Amino acid sequence: MCRAAGGRKECNPLISGSVAEFYIEPMLPHVGDIDIMSHHNNHLAIPRGQPPATELPAEFQSSVKVFEIIDSHLSGYVYLELRYLLTKCTNSGRYNATEYEVRNAFLRKYHTEGFEEHGPAYVHSTNFAKLLSIDVVFCVRCLSWPSQAADWPTRHRNNGWPDSATVNRVVNNGCDVVQVAHRQCRQNEWMKLFQWRLSFSRAEIVLIKSWIPVQQIVYHLLRVITKTEKCTQSAENSGVSTLSNYHIKTLMLWACELKPQSWWTGDLSLTRISVELLHTLAVWLTETRCPHYFINNCNLLDKSFAVETLARRLLRIDKYWLSSWFITSYIKQSIQICPESVSRLFEDVRTSTKLENAVSAVVHWRLNTTTVDLWLAFYFSKIQIEGVVYKYYVTEWSCICWMTEFSKIDPCLSAYLTAVLQLEAVRNIKIGSANDTLMNAVAVTTAHFVSSYRYISSYYYDERMSSLLNKVVVMARKCQPLALNSIDCNTYASELVELLQQSAIELLSTLRRFEARDFGSVATTVTTDFDALYAYKHGDYQRCLQLSADNVRKLWFARGNMPHVSMSPMFIELFDDDIVSLVALTLIINPKCTDESKYYTVTQLTLSLYLMTQCQLKLRHSLTSLTQTFNYIEVAQRKHDVRSTLDQLTLRLIERK
Repeated sequence: MCRAAGGRKECNPLISGSVAEFYIEPMLPHVGDIDIMSHHNNHLAIPRGQPPATELPAEFQSSVKVFEIIDSHLSGYVYLELRYLLTKCTNSGRYNATEYEVRNAFLRKYHTEGFEEHGPAYVHSTNFAKLLSIDVVFCVRCLSWPSQAADWPTRHRNNGWPDSATVNRVVNNGCDVVQVAHRQCRQNEWMKLFQWRLSFSRAEIVLIKSWIPVQQIVYHLLRVITKTEKCTQSAENSGVSTLSNYHIKTLMLWACELKPQSWWTGDLSLTRISVELLHTLAVWLTETRCPHYFINNCNLLDKSFAVETLARRLLRIDKYWLSSWFITSYIKQSIQICPESVSRLFEDVRTSTKLENAVSAVVHWRLNTTTVDLWLAFYFSKIQIEGVVYKYYVTEWSCICWMTEFSKIDPCLSAYLTAVLQLEAVRNIKIGSANDTLMNAVAVTTAHFVSSYRYISSYYYDERMSSLLNKVVVMARKCQPLALNSIDCNTYASELVELLQQSAIELLSTLRRFEARDFGSVATTVTTDFDALYAYKHGDYQRCLQLSADNVRKLWFARGNMPHVSMSPMFIELFDDDIVSLVALTLIINPKCTDESKYYTVTQLTLSLYLMTQCQLKLRHSLTSLTQTFNYIEVAQRKHDVRSTLDQLTLRLIERK
């Protein structure tokens, strides 16, 4: 999502690229970054000559500018000319179209702030950018299938892929128009600002998800091979164009359509399949021809590519070379991330039996570590959710979009997004910034979660919590934000804040149960840390002490991973003044520390020790009891990494107390 100066402009996300396309989990990473396509909800593209729609999806605003897609002199590249203004009727919900009289009003690239330009994408810095960067591609949504690809749905296919249902799904998804000029036009001052490219990312996700496992594996291998063999980068001559992952994707799409299924599954020889496809790519390079999968007469290669060098390199690859490469390169890279007990098996693979045993050990280890990767993805997704809600302009529809996208990673993340949004509403009410848009977003997102709650986990379904969430929906829809300006003298505002916080705590506690269930083998998780925090905030020190002491005992012998508790702006309302001051000091000293989670998260153990200490002091416990807690704190300081800044500061604070 994004917010533009000079008016409300919201962008809706679609996770694309490798994250969305692959369902396999290979040894070597197949995801270099997270690709997000983001389209403005007040802009729409239509094929030239097509009348504007009278009905639009709920994601669009009540006023929408419609741009006609005008072909450029290069296939696949277009211009967007402003043609209509759509205005939504409040009574019928349909749109009326007004035609613009001014012609040649073309849409230029969006102005973006806080992003580093990287081709068609903009790299968004995040607090986990060292692990995964986020590439945002801004685009204009086109709900119709483009005329340039009109032949694709009906062309003759001998081998049954894609089937008619998949074709219909692809066509019904339409396409997007992304803000990037052809490389030949980027020196032209006008075209580099006004030329756009047709994007079929939505179609590619649907198609690649329909591949059988061997096709996904071959796709992954081809990407690794071409990258390893320097076919997708030019180390020798940075001025020469080289292959991209999109060329490999195009090769695979054509192969899946043109080859019968028996070709893929006949003898299941990955080397045979990969070699033949690489040789096909070499022929394309020799002929300077890479036909676009969707658009006729669109060539993805030209003379700027190092075609002869690349073709020779690919033609030298045979099944013996590829088998050797798989062992010496792919497996060698893979075992570098394995423990020594596994990697040392490859010191002697002189027989096929020894090689098979070594590879089996890698597979067994990988199956056991997949859960760790999922847990990390879950953890970093929660951090990203906080950033989305706090930093950007949220509406009811954008929240549903984000809920849908994050649910692709883990359905339980919808609970976290709902809770974070409720806490953000509390923060805004307390500072007098609540508005209709935010409260509507809370109502719709909470209602959406209620409707999917039983589906997400019938085991943890709780009628009491469902009833509480429904109360939030009713109150959020009824509230008048202007009447919430002064919470101190407003009973209704106080009741709403209490209800939102209670609901958020219930959601967060439920999420902890999900975490303990799904990731218990890789992370020690207690499920009552938020319950303890809520009890402390409401002065129930005895209950908080009991819960926190139990949590400390459970976490004390934890090995490896441990969940964190956020102290980001929407969560800070749950903490006392001492913690608020501690976080504020870190911000004063280094305002950029919000980009690193170590500055605004603590482990469950640190939080439990803090709450236990505070309750013992408030309840005037004996010196013996406090001495034992003091010993806990000293050991906890050694347990936590010295770079875990807020953990160490919090432990030092309660040590002083």
